Amino acid sequence: MKNLMILPSFREHLKESLKDPEFRKAWKESEPEYLLACQIIEKRLKKKISQRLLAKKANTTQAVISRIESMNANPSLELLKKISKGLGSSLTLKI
Repeated sequence: MKNLMILPSFREHLKESLKDPEFRKAWKESEPEYLLACQIIEKRLKKKISQRLLAKKANTTQAVISRIESMNANPSLELLKKISKGLGSSLTLKI
């Protein structure tokens, strides 16, 4: 039987990576995008709708929804309102 390399879990890797000040700063700066993506994915899956259907409801494309969910987009407030409506939710912002 071959020896298998045991990979660290995501949490272990993150804990180690957060020791690097540059990484920690970048991680903190991306937190709003991460939380937004998680909330959209969670709501969409809870409603059992595809990215394509959500895009149709929000009058956008599946590619745009995908980019938002993968944190590769900077959606406008107007688009976030449409996505919220498409998810049957309301948009709440905090500062």
